Amino acid sequence: MHMFHMNGCGNRFVVFDGRARPWRKTAEEIRQIAHPNGKQAFDQIIGMESTPNGDVFMRIWNADGSQVSACGNATRCVGWLVQRETGQEEILIETEAGLLTARAAGDDMITVDMGEPRLDWEEIPLAEKMDTRFVDIKIGPMDNPVLSRPSCVNMGNPHAVFFVGDVNAYDIPAVGPLAEWHPLFPEGVNVGFAQVVDRQTIRLRVWERGAGLTLACGTGACAAAVAAARLGRTERKVKMILDGGELHIEWRESDNHVLMTGPVELEGELQIAS
Repeated sequence: MHMFHMNGCGNRFVVFDGRARPWRKTAEEIRQIAHPNGKQAFDQIIGMESTPNGDVFMRIWNADGSQVSACGNATRCVGWLVQRETGQEEILIETEAGLLTARAAGDDMITVDMGEPRLDWEEIPLAEKMDTRFVDIKIGPMDNPVLSRPSCVNMGNPHAVFFVGDVNAYDIPAVGPLAEWHPLFPEGVNVGFAQVVDRQTIRLRVWERGAGLTLACGTGACAAAVAAARLGRTERKVKMILDGGELHIEWRESDNHVLMTGPVELEGELQIAS
């Protein structure tokens, strides 16, 4: 079995190619892979599997061992791997969140069509009905909250995006978990801290559900772009500046799909016993 160490804009993965033989691990085994020396080395663990519905099925685990439905940066990495192997121009990737397409966009650059954002309160999901543009929660003291009124978007997984004046002014490891498991989010939530630089640029940091503060979050970048455009803060095509690099997001008006373009890096590959 092949194992690949990869990153997408700094978001680090181990990808196991289980297409010849299914690769399944327990939550504890996933945690051990993600934390090889007791410290977190990888944000997500990815399993590639055969599928009749596309070129590859992608299974995703967070570093804490929980399984999730979507990971934008990992989708670009898997798309790049299958493209390198097959030479195909377009790769169809099946995930628990649906079918996604990946295309080459230059040297080690991949564009993924992430599909349509889900914006209804039941689709996030929220515990109660409310306008997802301004969700009524406060993090911190009620009379002087640290964060409040995020916009929520589901991009295959749930995101709450807080628009802030300066992303570096927040102790994200301290406040991120308070929003991640707020009672309003029955499945937990990825927490974005978005600073609008101008109408074409957003500075973003993300506390990922089950993974913590990462250098980049692809679905988080898509969610922040959708939330910002929906509120009239930016255009529908923006550059996202993350700790690990840049992603380019377009929320296309013609079909409501979100396109994400960014870099892929292969750090190493090994043949291992399955």
